[in-house]
Amino acid sequence: MNNPLKIAASLLVLFAGGLPVFGQDTPGPATRKVQYSPYPGQDFPNQVLFGDTHLHTAYSTDAGLVGCTLSPDDAYRFAKGETVTASNGVPARLKRPLDFLVVTDHAENLGLSPAIAEDNETLLSTAWGKTIHGISKRGTPEAMAEAYDMWLAKLNAQDDPLAKLEGLQSSMWKRITESAENHNTPGAFTALIGFEWTLAPNGANLHRNLIFRDGKEEADQIVPVSAYDFQDPEKLWEWMQLYEEKTGGRVLAIPHNGNLSNGLMFDDVTLTGRKPLDASYAERRMRWEPLYEVTQMKGDGEAHPMLSPEDGFADFETWDKGSFGPEPKTSEMLPREYARAAYKRGLAYENATGMNPFKFGLVGSTDSHTALSTAEADNFFGKVSLLEPTTDPIRFEEVIAGRSAKDPSDRITAAMTAASGLAAVWSRENTREGIWDALSRKEVYATTGTRIRVRVFGGFDFTQDDMTRSDFAENGYAKGVPMGGDLKPSGAPRAPTFLVRALRDPDGANLDRVQMIKGWLDESGKAHERVHDIAVSDNRKIGANGRCETPVGSTVDPDQARFSNSIGATYFQAFWKDPDFEVGERAFYYVRVIEIPTPRWTTYDAKVFGISRPDNIPASIQERAYTSPIWYSP
Repeated sequence: MNNPLKIAASLLVLFAGGLPVFGQDTPGPATRKVQYSPYPGQDFPNQVLFGDTHLHTAYSTDAGLVGCTLSPDDAYRFAKGETVTASNGVPARLKRPLDFLVVTDHAENLGLSPAIAEDNETLLSTAWGKTIHGISKRGTPEAMAEAYDMWLAKLNAQDDPLAKLEGLQSSMWKRITESAENHNTPGAFTALIGFEWTLAPNGANLHRNLIFRDGKEEADQIVPVSAYDFQDPEKLWEWMQLYEEKTGGRVLAIPHNGNLSNGLMFDDVTLTGRKPLDASYAERRMRWEPLYEVTQMKGDGEAHPMLSPEDGFADFETWDKGSFGPEPKTSEMLPREYARAAYKRGLAYENATGMNPFKFGLVGSTDSHTALSTAEADNFFGKVSLLEPTTDPIRFEEVIAGRSAKDPSDRITAAMTAASGLAAVWSRENTREGIWDALSRKEVYATTGTRIRVRVFGGFDFTQDDMTRSDFAENGYAKGVPMGGDLKPSGAPRAPTFLVRALRDPDGANLDRVQMIKGWLDESGKAHERVHDIAVSDNRKIGANGRCETPVGSTVDPDQARFSNSIGATYFQAFWKDPDFEVGERAFYYVRVIEIPTPRWTTYDAKVFGISRPDNIPASIQERAYTSPIWYSP
């Protein structure tokens, strides 16, 4: 019988990888050159993370004065999957936690509502503070409307009522950064620090959300700058530069709701001085504003049916209204309000000046003012706390006007708002640094609330066989660029090729189709666009024109607020080569993934409350995702 001790000793030597075992000349670690695990050397993004880069709590005055009582701490707990009691007393919870969240409370009179609730001595040291405190403490809807109007009048006049107060805004900011620090758990959940700078000339929406790569130590060295301080995005960029120089940190800004900017978001001239955009302006804008929030509650900003009449999916959650000011909307404003039109005009700027001022990536977010990041249609808590779902909701517009409604159907009077959206980032790790870096390099995409997984690579060397490789991502980075990247001419003139993978939300709807949207500038300087269907479900056919004209159909039962995944596809993969490529023409390419129809949030609400849906609101919606483009520059 073999000696067990000798066998054990031999096995220890074997597992240690050292001396020869059983008479075999086994090489030790010093002589081996093959590394078994392929992963230690990999550094490319390997996971998609979903979050919200735009959320307000009671520390935003336009949230706190109209019913929101929840804090940044509540917002982070909710995003992490905990059950939180909404401001109206209704328990709320996400179906699945988010991976990250940025609380972006308005800098304009930051923390005014908590200061009122706490009888803050600093606030009460001013006559205006005493007055709005006294009105708010009455607690009636009429008092709420009066206090809100009192504050809004000061904001519109750019007359900061608390400008001379020392320490109030700073102390509120430090509470927000403390909350982010407490909830930030690298690898599990990321709480990024941010705030909103709320520029609104004559009511036009030019708001920006600022997001820091840094922690509390750096962020506490500043106090959030507000629209009271200056009224020009270029001044904001200067402030951001000063922050980075002072702290050694990093910060970026994300504009949103160009659809409500009355032609100012992507204008042809600067806001101040009305000077034509030049290369210097373009370089600075893209340095500080690499992204654009393309979809959220206040409408979708990807495309407009008047600008893209041949795009059957362009009319999606469209807000054809003016800004929040007195100026009416005109059709001439539209090309300077929507992302796709801005992309096309950006190519012309790059052709003329060498720089593109509109070379931004895309994210979605909520812009919720309830502290609840709810982008799911069946779990939508509304834009503001006065419109949260309850058996006794109050219509926001009526409260502001000093009236109070008591019918559950009043919640649906805000039906034009959308249950949207989310920001998706491709990152190596769930950390502040990993997520911020993905935002900065534009390897991100927007969804309207669904958690579709989308991956895109573009290059000149991809073939059909690359689509099915087991090392799809590693090969994609090695031979091409991801969403947000740039393609340059390579070798002999040839058309770029693209690899696209799309996976449905595991708890959501099947997919209808995947589309490639191309925009380009011809040799005469005229901009064009074309939508190509590159994958469709249910054995439908894509015609010679690159389009599938057969709709996917609908399984939505409006009365029961249900749908079936009996149509559509769970997964798409597509290899696409540009059939109209010209080597000398600048171009951009981005992917749009469309789900099958599902009930809109108003349909779910009608079922829950047992009331009729508004006649002018569709019963269903086709949720979608938009990737950041890949640009081609000859």
